[in-house]
Amino acid sequence: MSVVQEEVRGTRKLMPLRVWPAIVILLLMAALKSASFFLPLETAAVMITVILGPVLLGAMVILWWVTFSRASVKERLLGLGGVVLSAAAAHFLVDATMQGPGQIMIGFPLGTFAFGLVAILLRNVLSTNRALCAVIACLLGFASIGLFRSDGMWGDGRLGLDWRWNASPEEKMLSANAADAEPAVAVEDDQLEDWLLAPQWPQFRGPQSDGRFTGPEIFTDWSDQSPKLLWKIDVGPGWSSFAVAGNLLFTQQQLGEHETVVCYAADSGKKIWKQQINQRFFEPLGGPGPRATPTVAGGMLFAQSAMGELQRLDPKTGAVVWAKDLKAVAARQPPHWGFSSSPLVVEDIVIAYAGGKDDKGLLGFDVESGALVWSAKAGDHAYSSPQAATLLQRDCVLMTTNEGLHVVDPKTGAVMLDYQWLHSGYRATQAAVMPDSSIIISTQELGTRRIGITPTDDGNSFTATDIWSTRQPRPDFNDFVIHNDHAYGFDGAIFISVAMRSGKRNWKGGRYGKGQVLLLQNSALLLVAAEDGEIVLIKADPESRQEVAKFQALQGRTWNHPVVIGDRLYLRNSQEAACYILPTEKSAD
Repeated sequence: MSVVQEEVRGTRKLMPLRVWPAIVILLLMAALKSASFFLPLETAAVMITVILGPVLLGAMVILWWVTFSRASVKERLLGLGGVVLSAAAAHFLVDATMQGPGQIMIGFPLGTFAFGLVAILLRNVLSTNRALCAVIACLLGFASIGLFRSDGMWGDGRLGLDWRWNASPEEKMLSANAADAEPAVAVEDDQLEDWLLAPQWPQFRGPQSDGRFTGPEIFTDWSDQSPKLLWKIDVGPGWSSFAVAGNLLFTQQQLGEHETVVCYAADSGKKIWKQQINQRFFEPLGGPGPRATPTVAGGMLFAQSAMGELQRLDPKTGAVVWAKDLKAVAARQPPHWGFSSSPLVVEDIVIAYAGGKDDKGLLGFDVESGALVWSAKAGDHAYSSPQAATLLQRDCVLMTTNEGLHVVDPKTGAVMLDYQWLHSGYRATQAAVMPDSSIIISTQELGTRRIGITPTDDGNSFTATDIWSTRQPRPDFNDFVIHNDHAYGFDGAIFISVAMRSGKRNWKGGRYGKGQVLLLQNSALLLVAAEDGEIVLIKADPESRQEVAKFQALQGRTWNHPVVIGDRLYLRNSQEAACYILPTEKSAD
């Protein structure tokens, strides 16, 4: 047989590709990707469709190739193997921040789109070169995300991207700090004692853990008198808020390979001290850094790292008094988003959530020695924090987890209520206690529920009954506040008001991303820290949403809870912190 005859015979095994299914798939991919740039991703269904739809369609491109394309067996194997090898090779080429979600959400759709497009264009090339060219295009698509790095996911599911060669805000801050080497600020000891024994904002979400500020009335005509910037500084990544004691601001941040607790001067933003742990928590969607907020109690300072290091520190110097590794105590590894719960101090016990098996969910440690005093069962997946409460004149600790609501005795850890409201995911919001001791709990998928509490016959525990349930609001990690029997918070990325008597929605509107809200009680105002760093004042009015003032306070993704002390607004995110002087009614007069 001649070479020509052999070539003709081999050519007959190849056919023009059947491309109409691939054309339909690629058009749908292009449409969904285009929609992601302008379509508000306000609901989980829309977010999943727009963000994960192209991933599914990318898989359909591969399915088309191996089943309906008319490619030869050799081409099908070459194409399928090439896609797998391209994905594996790209894993080692991309930045670490793009591995995982970046590869799945961006790299895989790009690679498979490029594969399908080249296959369509070369459909009439009767040679295995068309498969080889499609594989090369696929590799280039997968590897193209190597040009970018990510600072994590925004609340709408989009990744925050920048060119890989650009320094991140954390790298810029570390470089600037190394060059400046600014000395620490000294503070008089007699002032420290007074401040630490009477902290204005001692813990996560304030004195009562309810996100409520009861200071002076805020003047709302910011066209005449706007908030004035007192200071702004660069900080390391992390989702901590502030604890405030006098002129001391305590927070947590990531500084390179060190998870750090920092004390700043509230009047200047200058560093007083820092204490570092040689550990770095990183999760590609949430980003690097600690998640919890320090706690000031009894002249002591407590902090919990994202890797599970619970510490008691000297609040004057940052020196470590004692430390406990929650991973070892609870026999578990950090959850997906890291240990995020802030410590709670009740008298001589500091309480931490670990989510370990059996009775190692909640842990109570002696504040002086760090010895484990008690442990109690709790769900294994939560990013909320234990909080103190009084239910029917009994002191309690509340903890919401994927299993529901756990109520324990703060002195002994004895279970007072184990209310089951199972959730396949996690809970990351705080419960709210109403004046009648009923409790409001919520979660992203199931909505919000109010439960009534009654004592058992022996008086040592409680039973619970459902009062109402509603699909709205469905907050993710965005806590709500309650004013005059109405709740205000986030339903996904949209602000909402709900009547606490009935669970019915009052109104819904205002797109502030996945932000946080603080109640300015004496002003009947809601201070919303939007996800993009904008501060918005809204009337706490169940009749309608009324924005009264706003200004851009920070740049970048802002998930941290704001704090107001007097006329000072303290706000931070994963790259900067600031203090603004808010105009008050008194200053306006």
